[in-house]
Amino acid sequence: MSNISSKTLSSFKYVYLITFFALLSGIFYPIINDLSFHMFYSGVLVLFLGLAGGVLLYKTTTSKTKREIFFGVGFILIGISLYLIFQLTGRV
Repeated sequence: MSNISSKTLSSFKYVYLITFFALLSGIFYPIINDLSFHMFYSGVLVLFLGLAGGVLLYKTTTSKTKREIFFGVGFILIGISLYLIFQLTGRV
């Protein structure tokens, strides 16, 4: 596989993830109700933090050298994401 097509496929993965998270966090709600996009951006940020934490926890199982770092940072990112979810919903 050529280098250009590999980069294209890699960038398509990230565009797909960003689009999926944007739709998941409710991009249509502020458009329909004529509200601000603050909650939308916060929702995307929370989802990306959770995803990054999950990826680091996955790397814990595949890495031999930095296992403890990936494990700790992964749970910290998931914890921050959970805290932000509670803060956005007004439960903190």
